[in-house]
Amino acid sequence: MSTPIIQIKNLMKTYKLGGETVHALNNVSLEIKKGEFLAIIGPSGSGKSTLMNMIGCLDRPESGEYLLDGKEIGKMNDNQLATIRNQKIGFIFQNFNLLTKLTALENVELPLLYGGVSAKARREMSLEGLKKVGLAERAGHLPSQLSGGQQQRVAIARALVGNPAILLADEPTGALDSKTSKEILQVMKQLNELGHTIILITHDLEIAKQAGRMVSIQDGQLLENGGELVGHLSIY
Repeated sequence: MSTPIIQIKNLMKTYKLGGETVHALNNVSLEIKKGEFLAIIGPSGSGKSTLMNMIGCLDRPESGEYLLDGKEIGKMNDNQLATIRNQKIGFIFQNFNLLTKLTALENVELPLLYGGVSAKARREMSLEGLKKVGLAERAGHLPSQLSGGQQQRVAIARALVGNPAILLADEPTGALDSKTSKEILQVMKQLNELGHTIILITHDLEIAKQAGRMVSIQDGQLLENGGELVGHLSIY
């Protein structure tokens, strides 16, 4: 069994809503192995966005433990969390989040620019990222000159370029038609075969089924594929 890259134990997160306390995460525990392709599925209000924010180091739990590569995330300050996000996690969003005035290559280069990588190395690494998603020949195109599927491929290349430990994809096919969605999922499968750990957040069961493993979240609690509540000791 490969080493877990993520170990989540008994996470709790509550919100106040209309005078009531809502358990967005209710004693959630989960392990994700290196190289795994995991889908987390749930409807609106199930807690999946809160869990995604926790995994992506965008929020902290009220209690419980989150270890990423063996490091406790909950005790880190904002600057440390920003460093973890920049170095360890590649984000893929539903609406691509590309800068319209930059070319595909320049969009992919952005994380490396912020990371202080030299211009020559940025270009080489970004071209390699575009090559991985089959878009090297479109490097000089603006987002407006690309289809929705091509724009999402650029966004995937941008998430990949710093070689993060995890790709965290939030509804990556939500703005795409069914044919293009299948193409994007195929790209993600290919990346997973290359060894990338991928966590896919979705509300769509057919999309979630494309992953190697699926857990569902409901009322802030996790359920494994067969419907068994995910326990805090072992889920394998």
